[in-house]
Amino acid sequence: MTGIPAALRENHHADVSGGWLRPAVFGAMDGLVTNIALIAGVGGGGVSPRSIVLTGAAGLVAGAISMGLGEYTSVRSANEQIAAEVAKERRELERHPEAEARELAEAWVARGLPRDLAVQVADAVRHNPEEALRMHVREELGVDPDEQPSPWAAAISSFVCFSVGALVPLLTYLLGFTSLWLALGVGGVGLFVAGAIVARFTYRPWWSSGLRQLLLGGLAAIATYFVGTLIGVSAG
Repeated sequence: MTGIPAALRENHHADVSGGWLRPAVFGAMDGLVTNIALIAGVGGGGVSPRSIVLTGAAGLVAGAISMGLGEYTSVRSANEQIAAEVAKERRELERHPEAEARELAEAWVARGLPRDLAVQVADAVRHNPEEALRMHVREELGVDPDEQPSPWAAAISSFVCFSVGALVPLLTYLLGFTSLWLALGVGGVGLFVAGAIVARFTYRPWWSSGLRQLLLGGLAAIATYFVGTLIGVSAG
């Protein structure tokens, strides 16, 4: 496969329009960081392992629902806004096709296309209303109207990945261990592994991506641990 040009191979690019990768990554990282920080905070305050599990479980359920609903609303609202702009562009093409063709030609000229060729192509595209609409939307809005992310894909991937991420730092407690540091250590491993997995999609070095996520999650855990410790001491 390495001897075949990428342009001649099918699926040589990752799917960047399905709407699942960003919310999945965000959900997993948020789940990990949220529950690691919660466990560190309440654990630093000196509460019992049972209270830590209760806090973590509540954070998992509430966070997963919030993430799923938030992603669905966000993606659907963005899609509806794009649909409204596409409808506006469609009306302009129906009312002023010549002016819109000139506008498209000028955009191509600005990108370096010879004016005569730009005008000729824009005029040819004008006679295909759907293709003209796609061209104008891509040029003016920077999006493809036929490849918008799915709000359901975003919501489900965010919900599931948040739940999985939030479960990781609770695993040791659920298995019967009571050490706060063991739970935080497992959470740290989860952060590193999640970051390394993300590198599979972004082509960053796996160790660099893993360490970045571990550092960010570790900072959150340190902050909440000391806040929990201070509150626990003052309350005592």
